[in-house]
Amino acid sequence: MKTPPRQHALRTGRVSLPHQVYLITTVTRRRAPVFSDLSAGRALVRQLQHHHRRGEAETLAYVIMPDHLHWMCRLRAASLSRTVQTLKGASSRAIPALTWQVGFHDQAVRDERLLRAYARYIVANPLRAGLVARIGDYPLWDAVWLQADTEADWDWCG
Repeated sequence: MKTPPRQHALRTGRVSLPHQVYLITTVTRRRAPVFSDLSAGRALVRQLQHHHRRGEAETLAYVIMPDHLHWMCRLRAASLSRTVQTLKGASSRAIPALTWQVGFHDQAVRDERLLRAYARYIVANPLRAGLVARIGDYPLWDAVWLQADTEADWDWCG
């Protein structure tokens, strides 16, 4: 099957480097709000945790929006495309209503001093989208080093 031009353009220049941190965004097919169902969102969280435990990718931060995933991870041995493909396949099997759109968007984090700022930006998505008034009210996010932050640290997001 021939790859649509847009998906091919997304892959042009993609490089997978072990231990590189990537920001990944992937969307459900036709932007179906599959993760409005909390149990579906939690099933995706379990898949992220499974990938982390297996050493495929170290999850640093994520937020699961109703129709897409923002994921910051440190790549391990597998290629970036293979890691995302594995996550999407496993989550689709675990969540019967889930079908992912082909492809994904990625950005390599070049300056690791910015990881915390990127994580804050990622997890503040529900706040900016108007889904909640406070980040802590949204159930489908996490970041490895943000649990100790105070609510005041998040004032810039609103």
